[in-house]
Amino acid sequence: MKSILFTVFLLWIAAVGQAKDYRIRSAKELEALVLAPGDRVIMEEGVWKDQKIVFKGNGSKARPIVLLAANPGKTLLTGSSSLEIDGSWLLVDGLSFANGFLTEGEVINFSEQSSFCRLTNTAVVDYNHPDEKVDYRWVSLRGIRNRVDHCFFKGKRHQGVTLIVWLSEKPNYHQIDHNYFGPRPELGRNGGETIRIGTSTWSFHDSLTMVEDNIFERCNGELEAVSNKSCKNVIRNNLFYECKATLTLRHGNDAEVYGNFFLGNGKPGTGGVRIIGENHKVHDNYFQDLTGSSVSAAISVMAGLPNPILTSHWQVKNAVITGNLILNCKEPFAIAAGYNPGRYLPALNTIFAKNIIVADVSPLKWYDEKVVVHFEDNLILSKSYAGTPEKGFELKNEALKKMPDGLYLKPGQSAFKPFWEREKIGPNWATLNTSFPVLSF
Repeated sequence: MKSILFTVFLLWIAAVGQAKDYRIRSAKELEALVLAPGDRVIMEEGVWKDQKIVFKGNGSKARPIVLLAANPGKTLLTGSSSLEIDGSWLLVDGLSFANGFLTEGEVINFSEQSSFCRLTNTAVVDYNHPDEKVDYRWVSLRGIRNRVDHCFFKGKRHQGVTLIVWLSEKPNYHQIDHNYFGPRPELGRNGGETIRIGTSTWSFHDSLTMVEDNIFERCNGELEAVSNKSCKNVIRNNLFYECKATLTLRHGNDAEVYGNFFLGNGKPGTGGVRIIGENHKVHDNYFQDLTGSSVSAAISVMAGLPNPILTSHWQVKNAVITGNLILNCKEPFAIAAGYNPGRYLPALNTIFAKNIIVADVSPLKWYDEKVVVHFEDNLILSKSYAGTPEKGFELKNEALKKMPDGLYLKPGQSAFKPFWEREKIGPNWATLNTSFPVLSF
């Protein structure tokens, strides 16, 4: 038995020893390689102009195939350069795209055949066509179980989503985490989302994508910073800092949104979470100093369209909104936002419970007073509240405890450091802003 195990061990050692390192200077050199599990392709430092990088191969969980920069951040892809990730267990690490643009397609694409692939420690900065109406994406996630993490995206001024998840007949289980989405200026029309999970026409398909531990700083491309257009996604523990754009559950059902921070600092039009569709759970989020109203309120539940088509605003049903902390926001809770004579279906079976709201006026803004909402065990904290709280709200004259970083604690909550103070966000080679001051109120 020992001899058999020893033989297996020697075979394993021999297999591991077959992994190779390749140093390349062009996309053409990569194209000529036949890659095996464990191989590494090292891209030389310098400017790579107009390079169509196609990274193909099939690695394994234990031995992925790696494409990496010789010096992270110093392999600079410019001009019309792009990257295609096509295979399984492929890892891309340390690239930087700048000083270039495309005319269509995507700067970085995970192919439909890709699975268990990863893009990490990579940046796309100001990769803009001179004509802002030219539509292309910076990252497209196709395939299944792919991951984008610790990347940096900033300054997208032209038409098209920064990062999009495309759907198929089966769930894709993608993971988008620890990325830094820097400022995106207002586009002035639709098509300026920072992340979109799905499309309207595929919105009733399950995606099961996870979006967590990302920073969105002044992402103002359009009304939606994160646009959920599929089912059963989780969006948790992200920071939205001075964003006019909202986290919008635009299409699809069964999303869960929790642990996110929305810090507006009183900037004009800053918003929170917008709810459309069925069976969404929005809980334990933190909203502070947001000035948006109606569809840009801290939490807004939309009115629905009758006989909707896939691109319409569907009726809200069974929304559960619990445990959120809402401080000094212009409209803590907007009910039937977007109501008009053509969009009038009321939200059904909405539960608003155990939320804590710091406000001197009513936390409720009714855009259609016929809507029925179940309010239970909500707490209003104020020293100068005007009026009588509605049923399901208790008024207390007390203040919350403030931490040194400007964030406030719920009653009984222990002091903590938010994720952006505890974990590395963005590429390990990039120096990014990690100080997000919170204004007092």
